[in-house]
Amino acid sequence: MNKIYDKLTQLDFAIVAIYLIALLVIGYVASFRNKKKDETLFMAGNSLNWYNIGFNMWGTNVGPSSLLAFASIGFSAGIVGGNFEWYAFVFLLLLAMVFAPRYIASKVTTMPEFMGKRYGKSTQDILAGYALIKILISWLSLGLFSGGILVRQILGIPMWQSTIVLVAFSGLFTYMGGLKAIAKVNVFQMILLIIVSLALTFIGLQKLGGITALIDKTPGHFWNLIHPASDPGYPWHALLLGYPVSAVAFFCTDQSMVQSVLGAKNLKQGQLGVNFIGWLKVLALPMFILPGILCFALYPNLADDKLAYMTMVTNLFPAGLNGLVICVLIAVLVATIGSSLNALSTVFTKDIYVNNINPQATVKQQINVGRYTVIAGCVMAVLMAIAFDNIKGKTLFDIFQSILGYLAPPLAVTFLLSVFWKRTTKLAVNIILSAGSAFSLFVGMLNLWILPPDAKTGENTWWPHYFLISFYIFVILFAAAIIISLVDKNKVTAAIETAPLPKTDRQVKILFVLLGLVILSLYIIFNGH
Repeated sequence: MNKIYDKLTQLDFAIVAIYLIALLVIGYVASFRNKKKDETLFMAGNSLNWYNIGFNMWGTNVGPSSLLAFASIGFSAGIVGGNFEWYAFVFLLLLAMVFAPRYIASKVTTMPEFMGKRYGKSTQDILAGYALIKILISWLSLGLFSGGILVRQILGIPMWQSTIVLVAFSGLFTYMGGLKAIAKVNVFQMILLIIVSLALTFIGLQKLGGITALIDKTPGHFWNLIHPASDPGYPWHALLLGYPVSAVAFFCTDQSMVQSVLGAKNLKQGQLGVNFIGWLKVLALPMFILPGILCFALYPNLADDKLAYMTMVTNLFPAGLNGLVICVLIAVLVATIGSSLNALSTVFTKDIYVNNINPQATVKQQINVGRYTVIAGCVMAVLMAIAFDNIKGKTLFDIFQSILGYLAPPLAVTFLLSVFWKRTTKLAVNIILSAGSAFSLFVGMLNLWILPPDAKTGENTWWPHYFLISFYIFVILFAAAIIISLVDKNKVTAAIETAPLPKTDRQVKILFVLLGLVILSLYIIFNGH
C-alpha cells in the first residue's frame, strides 16, 4: 500500500482540486486581459535592486525539488548537504567580483551573446546548442523527474504515468494562461513552502523532545560537514575538488541564475544581490536539511530516503493542510516545467531555427516550430525522467548532483579560461564546447547507466566518486583547451573589453567579508562530532 496516499483525506483532495481549478480560472482571465499586452522587458529594463536579484536567484535555485532532495540527503547522511549551500559562497563571490563586472560592461542579455561578442557567431551558436541540452536535462527533465517522484508518492502510480500527468498539467496551464497566474503568485507559494519547512522542523523537534533528543537519536557523523576521505558517500576531497566544477557552471554561467544580475540597475546592486542570496543560503539547515534528519529520528525504518519530506508532511500536519502543501508543491513544479518548456522552445526557435535554418521565417512559422519543439521536449523529458528513475545506488540528491556534474565541465573550462587567460583561442573554445561536451556527457552515460556502480552499496571497484569524475573531466578538458590554444596557428583570441571595468564598492567588500566569516564559523561549529 502507498502509505502517503493512505494518510490523505477527502478534505486534502478537495483542497487540491479547488486550488488547481482556481488557478485555471485566474489564468484564463489573466490571459484574456493581457492578451494584447506587449511583453518584451526581458531584462526588466535594468531596474532590479539587490533584494529583487537575491530573491529571484534564490527562487531559481530552490524549490520543491530542492526540498525533496535536501530532505533525502538529510535522512541518509545528515548535515553534509550544507556543503552544497555554504561552500557555494566561494563561487557566488567569483560571480560578484569577476564575472558580473564583465557581463555588465559587455551589456549582454544572454551567456551565448557574451561568448559571441568574444569569439564570434560560431561560438555563440555552439553555446546556444549546448544551452538547449542543458535546459532539457538540468531544468526540464530533472524538474519533471522530481515532480514525478512527488506524484508517484501521492498517487502510488509508476514514474511514466506520474511524468505524463505533470506534462499534461503543464500543457493545460499553458493553454489556459495558467502559467501567468502561477508566476504572479509564485513568490507567495515559495514563502508558503519556506513556512511549511520551518513548521515541519519546529513540530518535529517538539515531537522528538528538542535538539538534544535529536542529537541523541542520530549518529555523530550526521553533524559533520567534512567527512573522511574513506567515506563512500561524501568524502572531503571529492567535494573540495568536484563541487567547484558544478558550482562555477551553475552560479557563474547558467542563464537562469545570471539573468537577474544582468538586469541590475548597476554593478553594486548586482553584487549586493549575489551577496544577499549567500545570506539566504545560510538558512538551508533549518529549512531544507533538518526535516530529513528529523525524519531519520522519527521514522528510521523508512524504506526510501526519497520519501522523507512527504513522510514528515503527512505524519505531522493535520488533514487539509496536507492537501494545501501538496497542491503548492505541484503548482510550483508545473510552473518550473512550463517555464523550462518555454525556454527550450524560445532558444531553439530564435537561436537555432531563425538564426541558422530559416532567417526569413514568418511569425506563424516560428510559432509552429515553437509548438513542435514543446511537443518534442515533452516526449524527450518524459523518457529522460524515466531513465533518471532507473539510476541505481544513488539518493535523489546524488542523482541531481551527478547529472549536473557531467553537464558542467565544458562550461566551467571555457568561461574560466576566456576570463583568466587572454591567449585562449576561438578554436579551443569551440572544440571544448562541442567535442568536449560530447565526451563529458558520454562519460556520464557510462557511469550512470551503462556501467553503473553496485545498486546496493553504490560502490564500484574502478569508478571513483561522481564528483571526482567531474573533476577529472574538467582537468582533461582544461589541459586540452590550453594545448589547442598553444598549437592553434590562427590564434583568434577573445575580443576583450577595452573600457575599464566598473569598480567594486567598499560596502560590497565588507558584506562579503562578513558573510565569509559566518560561513567559516559554520564549518567550525559543524565538525569534530
